[in-house]
Amino acid sequence: MKRAIMTTFAVIFATAVIFAEGKPSQSTDTKVEYNNELNFPRFAEPIPNITVSVGRDALLACVVDNLKGYKVAWVRVDTQTILSIHHNVITQNPRITLSYNDHRSWYLQIKEVEESDRGWYMCQINTDPMRSRKGYLQVVVPPTILEQYTSNDMVVREGSNVTLNCKARGYPEPYIMWRREDGGEMSIGGENVAVVDGEVLSIVKVSRLHMAAYLCVASNGVPPSVSKKLELRVQFPPMLSIPNQLEGAYTGQDVTLECHTEAYPASINYWTTDRGDMIISDTSRAGDKFETLSISNGYSKYMKLKIRNVGPKDFGSYRCVAKNSLGETDGLIKLDEIPAPTTPMTTEVYHLNRSRTKHRKKYDFVTIGDYGVEEWRDNNDYNGDLSLPSRGPPPIRHPPGAYLNRCHPLSFAPASSLMILAIILRAVRSTLQR
Repeated sequence: MKRAIMTTFAVIFATAVIFAEGKPSQSTDTKVEYNNELNFPRFAEPIPNITVSVGRDALLACVVDNLKGYKVAWVRVDTQTILSIHHNVITQNPRITLSYNDHRSWYLQIKEVEESDRGWYMCQINTDPMRSRKGYLQVVVPPTILEQYTSNDMVVREGSNVTLNCKARGYPEPYIMWRREDGGEMSIGGENVAVVDGEVLSIVKVSRLHMAAYLCVASNGVPPSVSKKLELRVQFPPMLSIPNQLEGAYTGQDVTLECHTEAYPASINYWTTDRGDMIISDTSRAGDKFETLSISNGYSKYMKLKIRNVGPKDFGSYRCVAKNSLGETDGLIKLDEIPAPTTPMTTEVYHLNRSRTKHRKKYDFVTIGDYGVEEWRDNNDYNGDLSLPSRGPPPIRHPPGAYLNRCHPLSFAPASSLMILAIILRAVRSTLQR
């Protein structure tokens, strides 16, 4: 038993001695490996990843030190396609060229980059084992609106639901938003917003306030951003409002009647008399009795009828009319006669200021202001409220015979007031002369 144990120990020891003699030291291996590394080519720097817009040129650089007799090759990684070997271009792609400098820098140039060029590119050295570095070519594409999937100009009826679509392509994936061309806010889902994100713009119960030019804008950080404009037109029958349904004028005066309308499609607007005769003005003739004017602003129109030198036959009712393919409407304006304004009157009034030296001083004239007309409403002529809710009550007219002094708190009848004033002035003068 003891002899067997000694034999086993001797075998183990002998084996250990053999391995110790056959295995080189660690320091010796490190020196040999370092010396071998100096004899092999090495990459001086990594191949940088580059980003290029489609259509531009791309340049990939591979810098190798101590190349000696080894050769450099460029390879497309994803397709395992050899593009070049040392000084020769292997690929049949005419957009790929090769250049080098001092047997150290090797450049792979791709002209007019396409999306299909996106991917990894490897620079190899034919050592054993092979040595390589790789870099990524990122090809970005500016956004483009896809016309076949994007809405065009639309005409809809007021109160209907509207959906506008916009699609774009590019790399990275474009971001799409909607906004009004005029910069105004949009009423979407009960909220007023300036911008709506996404490919779809939905409007529930569209109104005339939504009528505008809209822009679909696509961007992805690659210039330029692109947009498409489309017009949204909302159809509705004419609507009409009158600032003053009751107008007053005196004989010989010029008066203007106004009427505001809204309609789409654009309405045909005109004026008629109370007899139904259409009023046609001739702007080429100066001093024509009637002059009509119509100013458009979007779907709104401002109508004006000017009547020169109003005479007794001109008092009465006038009607403004608006028509389009969806309907028509009209409004009535009544022109009444009012008294002409009175002539201003001037009276001499003297003030006496007695001083201690008994000198008398006469002051300048003081003008008594115009006599106006007391205001009144003729409830017998007009039954019902002729005013618009937002415009207030109709204007009032002035009947003859009642006068209002606008500069003095008292009111006088014209003849008696002058007589009393003259008596008072005579009495003052008589007193002063004494």
